[in-house]
Amino acid sequence: MCLITFAYQVHPDYDLILVGNRDEFFARPTRALHEWKDQPIIAGKDLKAGGTWLGIHPAEGRLAALTNYRDLSASKSQAPSRGELPLDFLKGKKSPSEYVKYLQEKANKYHGFNMLVYAVGQVGYVSNYASKPSILNPGVYGISNALLDTPWPKLKSAKSKLQEAIKVKELEADSLITLLTDDTRVKDPAKLPKTGVPTAVEEALSAEFIRMEGYGTVSSTVVLWGKDGQVTLLERSYAADPNIYQDQKLIFQHSSR
Repeated sequence: MCLITFAYQVHPDYDLILVGNRDEFFARPTRALHEWKDQPIIAGKDLKAGGTWLGIHPAEGRLAALTNYRDLSASKSQAPSRGELPLDFLKGKKSPSEYVKYLQEKANKYHGFNMLVYAVGQVGYVSNYASKPSILNPGVYGISNALLDTPWPKLKSAKSKLQEAIKVKELEADSLITLLTDDTRVKDPAKLPKTGVPTAVEEALSAEFIRMEGYGTVSSTVVLWGKDGQVTLLERSYAADPNIYQDQKLIFQHSSR
């Protein structure tokens, strides 16, 4: 994914609320959200490298989500796919606090990433650009293609929208899925981050919902993890034309409750 906002233990009905966008080349082969046959998880799948960007293990009550860290000055030859990292957490038994420490030790072999891992009662964050991993306190957070809560304009806007949305007691995934559809770009070069891409590309990437030639937001995802154990997972997959999309919605009970 490339833009994630999430609220942890700030709503009376939900332990975790997450809204995110995944940006990718339209030509990259992908399978939308589904229950995997070879593993007891629910996730989308990158059909080129075999990994995922966000997944849930319903039986174990685990969630993992990943964003890339954008830094074109750093390149690693033969780096493994970052998409294997969410699967690694979902298939394992380590708690979030254990896993982020474990991943930190081997993080430098991957290209830049941010990783969010969740199990009921704990959220961990780790990046190979951060000095150390973190266990997060209750609050509202955001991750884009820089470190946790780096105040890029689109991240500040996305967090603000989520903060307003969670003031509503009865949240609906169908309304939250539209939170990150703003395609407004930052026109002031002074407000743009400097990640190694040309200014015109940086401007195009500054929108919450991205549309470029051959590249853009290909899906949006909402997770509502209820304190009663009910989990709602909604993914909206977009064509190159953002007005054409398909929804996949799953509701299940966290079975260890």
